[in-house]
Amino acid sequence: MLVFLGFAMIAVFMALIMTKKLTPVLALIIVPTVFGLFAGAGLGLGDMVLESMKSLTSTAALLMFAIIFFGLMIDVGLFDPLVRFILRTLGNDPAKVVLGTAVLAAVVSLDGDGSTTFILTTAAMLPIYLRLGMSPVVLTCVAGLANGTMNIVPWGGPTARAAAALDVSPTEVFVPMIPSLLAGMVIVMIFAWSLGLHERKRLAGGIADTKGKPNLWENGGTGGSGSKDNGGSGRSGSGSGPTRVQPSGAPAAGGSVALLEAPVEEKATDSSSLVGSALDPNRPTLRPKLFWFNLVLTVTVMVVLVLDIIPLAYVFMIGAALALVVNFPKVKDQAAQLVAHGQSIVAVVSMVMAAGVLTGVLDGTGMVDAMAAWLVNIIPDSMGPFMAVITGLLSIPMTFFMSNDAFYFGVLPVLSETAAHFGIAPAEMARASITGQPVHMQSPLVPAILLLVSLASVELGDHHKKVLWRAAVVSVVMLAVGILLGAIPWG
Repeated sequence: MLVFLGFAMIAVFMALIMTKKLTPVLALIIVPTVFGLFAGAGLGLGDMVLESMKSLTSTAALLMFAIIFFGLMIDVGLFDPLVRFILRTLGNDPAKVVLGTAVLAAVVSLDGDGSTTFILTTAAMLPIYLRLGMSPVVLTCVAGLANGTMNIVPWGGPTARAAAALDVSPTEVFVPMIPSLLAGMVIVMIFAWSLGLHERKRLAGGIADTKGKPNLWENGGTGGSGSKDNGGSGRSGSGSGPTRVQPSGAPAAGGSVALLEAPVEEKATDSSSLVGSALDPNRPTLRPKLFWFNLVLTVTVMVVLVLDIIPLAYVFMIGAALALVVNFPKVKDQAAQLVAHGQSIVAVVSMVMAAGVLTGVLDGTGMVDAMAAWLVNIIPDSMGPFMAVITGLLSIPMTFFMSNDAFYFGVLPVLSETAAHFGIAPAEMARASITGQPVHMQSPLVPAILLLVSLASVELGDHHKKVLWRAAVVSVVMLAVGILLGAIPWG
């Protein structure tokens, strides 16, 4: 019964958010509560959820102050030169912009932290997507794919967990999987180029948005006018000032990304026109005289993050506080900046805390353990020699439905013990188990992906429609390359 309820709960949750019957926050709260009651949790549901939420408080604080910090850095103009450099390099070609997004996300992912990757990638690329009228869902899809693939680096988390769970060296797990990692990144780049070509074709075709406004690819555009493709959230707006626009066209509170109004008659025929107008050079929050201070502060924050010598949440708390005091010394301006980024903060923090309901019910009712045991038990003895391959395939859905800790410390040791009877080494099992990470990183249980869709103002369901099948393809390719090169045994 617990197995059925567990899988049914996940299926209902995914169906509701992908069909947009409920927002992810409501689905994360309502669906687990209903299924938890069916599982007989009764009044114990409250304790389960609160216990789970305790472990998420530091994550919520991290995301909250990271949004404030990087939102401030965007407002004061720290990333303006980077955006202009990218525009000069990539021009105004959507295909090149999307490919550049994949490269940037992959490089930044080398630090092993998904939240940092998504914050920096969004900060650098989102203004360009908005300026060109491109779909932000393409940005989240490509960034999610690149980060998920790069997530198998030893310092990223999954590889270290798998190695610790099976008592092997992370190096022994990762090094033989480098060809698989490279193959996965090739597939990511192919997907990025394909999505970019689709955006180029869509925008070059002169498709107007739902209000009949011309798109930015064919003309200079008006601020945020964009079009909405059939797979995601576009953005539209009048462009009358430096406001950040939501997919619905309503201006957000504040405006982390400021766009410059350009005359409709001006043709965006070369990259120079975009370089000069991608960001509003006259927005009141700019602090050009403090550029070097803000750059040093940001680099310092990033270095401390990589060194991992101070809790990440506290690092961003200090960074945000210093950024506010120096850039906005007046109290009323500090308060205004906090309010300006309030919408993004509420969106992502509420989703993180709501995810505690799902994980609390899964763990507290025993659904996770029952689902894992059921999957292990249904594998027939005749399939023993193929346990590594089976583990790789199981890691694709299982790491999406449960946390990495639950899979690597709860499920993997049981699978590895079974595989040992057929001569499959623990290191080989560990390698197979990390191939599902491209899909895992798209899970609503991963705070970083919630941050990504929140910063880009993209619906989680729209993101999943575009990214999940592509992430599954990347995972299968990584598994296949590992098999072909002998890193993962086949029979």
